[in-house]
Amino acid sequence: MLHLIKLSVGPESLADLQGWQQQRLAERRQRGLPAEINHITRQMPKRTTELLDGGSIYWVIKGWLCARQPLLDLRAVTIDGVPHCALVLAPELVRVVPRRHRPFQGWRYLQASDAPRDLPPGTEPGQGDEALARELSALGLL
Repeated sequence: MLHLIKLSVGPESLADLQGWQQQRLAERRQRGLPAEINHITRQMPKRTTELLDGGSIYWVIKGWLCARQPLLDLRAVTIDGVPHCALVLAPELVRVVPRRHRPFQGWRYLQASDAPRDLPPGTEPGQGDEALARELSALGLL
């Protein structure tokens, strides 16, 4: 299994990312498009079989890798005559044990062995608790 890791540019928090995705989902429905969450990226990953075998996209927000979303499909799309890739994502954002991550452009592959583990059920921080989760993670308590 293989994953992708991507910076989420714009959202200040995981709640912001979720809000943006829900807004785009509503816009797609209004336009009569399939009700699915897509993230458009310039490059098509070459290792699609490994990614679609249970892979996720891991989101880095404000320098912290904090959540993942399962990948459902990778589709070639053309925008203004230029080829792109639509990453089709599951609607749920799964919180992971937060860890710092340096900035980078585009996306990168992430080996399953290097991916942070999901937060156990019932331990997910609520809205606004992301800073606390980062501190606890930095102290090795989460």
